[in-house]
Amino acid sequence: MTPEIENAFAAIRAEFGAESITRVEQMLEPGGGERHPLQKGAKWIMPGLSPTPWHDPYSYAELAPVVRELEAGHQAIKKELNAAWAARREAFSDYEHYLTRQENWQALYLFREGCLVEESAATAPTAYQVLKEVAVDTEKICPLLECHFSTLLPGAVIEPHCDLWNFSINLHLAVDIPDGCSITVAGEARSWEEGKCLLFDYSFEHEARNSGTRPRTCLLIDLWHPETTVPERRALVALMAEIRRLMGEG
Repeated sequence: MTPEIENAFAAIRAEFGAESITRVEQMLEPGGGERHPLQKGAKWIMPGLSPTPWHDPYSYAELAPVVRELEAGHQAIKKELNAAWAARREAFSDYEHYLTRQENWQALYLFREGCLVEESAATAPTAYQVLKEVAVDTEKICPLLECHFSTLLPGAVIEPHCDLWNFSINLHLAVDIPDGCSITVAGEARSWEEGKCLLFDYSFEHEARNSGTRPRTCLLIDLWHPETTVPERRALVALMAEIRRLMGEG
């Protein structure tokens, strides 16, 4: 670990206690501990988090307000999204996953690089406001990642992959869902129900496809895994920010 990380960790221990970030430190040990076979492609697995691919979106008191507000705003969110897709297509861009870039996977960002994307407030005002009030201002969003409208064009396939870690969790609001769309996580396939949320651990291998005849859009939010603690979240932000700096990513 670099001196910057050591100093950040020492400050967190001083504030929250010597054992407050033990799981983060264990994650960094050689070998990284045990993991589920379908998490093998993930870079970091923090021990002690439930190895559960699919989660009930309403099962966590911390996340339930986010789910409720997004689902309550669905009709307005869908109307604004469709208007933007029709009139402001330039606001969307090819999605750049850390593994690849896909032209048939389009994204409109609301939160990126640790902050809200202010120009999206006019394009998708309802989603932007809900995100700000229930996820950003409450620090439930993982600032290391993002929130965006994810649009898969007809015929698009997201190949099986694992994302980088298990200490954040992916929430999908099903905004506009044609027939023929599915998502598979750890071998279990599900379909989105328009206006409802899905919640899953994307450190498990997952894939998605749109076999329909029109675009499929979900609003994706990277939230802190609800089983992580405040000191762990601070340590993880410090750790990943320093790793990205060393890699020239920020």
